[in-house]
Amino acid sequence: MIRNAILIFCLLVGLRTTAQVRWDLATCIAFAKKNNIQVNTQRYNQQTAQQNYYLSKSAQLPSLSGSATQYFQKHLNIGSYTLNTALTLYEGGYLQKDIQQKQLSLEAANQNVLATENDITLNIIQYYLTILLDKETAVYQQNVVNTSKAQLQQGEQKLAVGSVARKDVTQLRSQLANDEYSLISAENTIKQDLLSLKQLLQLPTEVQFEIATPDTIISKSEVPSLAAVQEYALNNRPEVKENQLQIQVAQLGLAKAKAGYYPTLSVSGTIGSSYFNDISGLGNGFYKQAGISLSVPIFSKRQNKTNIENAKINIGQAKINLNDTKTTLAANIEKYYLNAINAQSQFSAAEQAFKYNEEVYNIANQELALGVSNMVEYLQQKELYIQALQQFIQAKYNAALTIKIYEFYYNQQ
Repeated sequence: MIRNAILIFCLLVGLRTTAQVRWDLATCIAFAKKNNIQVNTQRYNQQTAQQNYYLSKSAQLPSLSGSATQYFQKHLNIGSYTLNTALTLYEGGYLQKDIQQKQLSLEAANQNVLATENDITLNIIQYYLTILLDKETAVYQQNVVNTSKAQLQQGEQKLAVGSVARKDVTQLRSQLANDEYSLISAENTIKQDLLSLKQLLQLPTEVQFEIATPDTIISKSEVPSLAAVQEYALNNRPEVKENQLQIQVAQLGLAKAKAGYYPTLSVSGTIGSSYFNDISGLGNGFYKQAGISLSVPIFSKRQNKTNIENAKINIGQAKINLNDTKTTLAANIEKYYLNAINAQSQFSAAEQAFKYNEEVYNIANQELALGVSNMVEYLQQKELYIQALQQFIQAKYNAALTIKIYEFYYNQQ
């Protein structure tokens, strides 16, 4: 924890002074968990639950209050000083149940923080891989532009000596303009997605932000079985644990409501001192008293019954919420499982298609350079190559994203 805090501080200081620092995925996730608004909102809710827990424990302690009164009047001076204490001995088990309930509410708040951190983590993973997709697309698009520039230069040289038609050179110029437009669009997409990730991280506007490019992108890996991932998630995910705790909280709420039918037994005590001073002389006294109080509910105008019925409703709603959470979680995991399987199959197909189209495109470039290929056939082959390239890049990062999201439900960070 301390190491992460130091790392984040150093990064912020560095980013304010230079644009060369790059954030890797782990740093982005650690920073978001510490600074994201939604996460910090849940942390404040957690702190509130903790204070409520402390308060419920303190309700078992005796109260103590003091008072002092002093009267001044002509020829009369009266003073009174007292200490009062009270302690509840029995309240139908309400106090113990309240402590247990507040403790479970605190545990539920802790799980809610973890669930929010998980949501933010998944968002960051998606943004991060999308930016990597954007950057690789721009690199490939730059290569296409460089090739188009070289071909145009060769075409203009051949036009100068009359070995190609002006129409062919014009087509090359048009193709270069289209390629440069695509490159500009790709670079703008990088900026937009970087801004979205920066906003998710709650980074100040003046911070220059860039992400690090990993050495490898894992797009093919063994996909864990659906049953194993679902079983793990349903037993370990914080959103499930939080809903399970909420059921226990609601059940304790019912026990507290039933305590309203039981009598309350308490003890109290007072010690005090008083004095007066008037024309007749000085008087003073010290006194102490103690007592036991028993309060028996007889008629509460249906308040107790209503409290019990509302508590039962809360239990039913908590159980519905748990079932809904489990159903949604299991369905989402199955969706991510199918996405991962399908994405890897698409990646394999796109990889082969790109390989063959790249080979044919290289041959077309050579034939164009030698003057044995017409311009129409070359541009058609180039378009097929660009389409295959785009499909390959998208399939590559889509496969990496889907498998990472699916595995996140199995091995959470």
